[in-house]
Amino acid sequence: MAHAHTLSTASDRKSSAPLLATLTVVGRVLLALMFILSGASKLGNISGTAAFIASAGLPMPSVVAVVVGAFELVAGLALAVGWHARLAAGLLGLFTIAASVTFHAYWKLPADQQLIQQLMFMKNLSVAGAMFFVAAVGAGRASLDARKADR
Repeated sequence: MAHAHTLSTASDRKSSAPLLATLTVVGRVLLALMFILSGASKLGNISGTAAFIASAGLPMPSVVAVVVGAFELVAGLALAVGWHARLAAGLLGLFTIAASVTFHAYWKLPADQQLIQQLMFMKNLSVAGAMFFVAAVGAGRASLDARKADR
């Protein structure tokens, strides 16, 4: 018996193309939004961000604050518009896992403080998974990457 995905016709695929393009753009923008806003917030409050980074025991917190803020903003914007989206998504996925282990290590906390940090950690793992998915499949047809490939 043929698989369901092999039963679709060229007409079915063509009629779903606009929906697919729309969903990939919406998905990329929603994923990117958290990084764009976070990066802008970090850059807008370097001293506060540096204090938070220092609380985790990381070295050179002011430098890390600027680098991380700029990275999140630039990579988030790249993902949103689909420019080098695979690279941006892969790097954001790795960054998200590293940040989660560093700042949401719920397993190190007393039991009564674990729940919120565990939720944040699991949410971030989901975001990282979505980033790795974009890194694997690309930005889609409605992206700067697709326009560059069409030339």
